[in-house]
Amino acid sequence: MKRLVAAALISVSLAVSATAQTKRSASPARSRTAIKAVLDAQSAAWNRGDIDGYMDGYARLDTIVFVSGDSVTHGWQTVRDRYQRNYNSREKMGTLTFSNLEFRPLDTNTVTVVGSWHLKRASDEPHGRFTLIFKRTKQGWRIIHDHTSSAD
Repeated sequence: MKRLVAAALISVSLAVSATAQTKRSASPARSRTAIKAVLDAQSAAWNRGDIDGYMDGYARLDTIVFVSGDSVTHGWQTVRDRYQRNYNSREKMGTLTFSNLEFRPLDTNTVTVVGSWHLKRASDEPHGRFTLIFKRTKQGWRIIHDHTSSAD
């Protein structure tokens, strides 16, 4: 009888462990899908001239960091103000696309995304690379750190 109970407990334990492993392995795919949706929403907002909609992809925290060129900007409002100042017309904003996305989970609530950005404007086509750190928040996945560079 004891062996039967022990065998049943081991079977239940293995089944629970396999189920937990399946849930863990599916989680990165769900995270990628959710983060990709944030990036898609950002490019759609940008392409309709909506800086505030674009900024919805960032966590509304004073601790977020945006690095570009030789400049480091801290805080959601400061990053928003920088975008508003530098892209104050549809001509300057152009059409934004993201590509070559690489997702790397750091833990269940933090993911880095490396990718390419491209702006198509009437007079030029600036482009470059970025590294984003996304954090799972109550509002969903949001950027907490953005390091963007331009290609020369």
